[in-house]
Amino acid sequence: MFATAVRSSTSLYQRQAGAYNQVAVSTGVGGASAHGLIGMLYDGLMESMAQARGAMRSKSVDAKHRAIRRALAIVDDGLRAGLNLEAGGQLAAGLNDLYAYVTLRLTHANLHNDESAIDECVRLIEPLRSAWAQIGDQAPI
Repeated sequence: MFATAVRSSTSLYQRQAGAYNQVAVSTGVGGASAHGLIGMLYDGLMESMAQARGAMRSKSVDAKHRAIRRALAIVDDGLRAGLNLEAGGQLAAGLNDLYAYVTLRLTHANLHNDESAIDECVRLIEPLRSAWAQIGDQAPI
């Protein structure tokens, strides 16, 4: 059911791969399955949020901004763009709303140097990342 919320078309796969490449995390993208690509997006998002948190702690404004901008691109151009709101029903709608909220909180974190907003996003995304990894490549996307 989780996989039906995600589009399966080739052009979508190419857009997601492009989004992932655009944020400079291209290792393994070319040979990844659609399921693997989404897992890589979740991993890249978690990595970007960790980098943003570290940059906040070291008071590196430019690094924080780059990390959050990358996280926002992953959420909006990768994860959110991959949702099939027509076929995915309530699950896709719920994920869309969650991703919109994460975008809002990451923007807030960037503007206000609010590490707790990043921590909140990590708490919201980690269960999805773990569930997606458990599904494995059996997911029919």
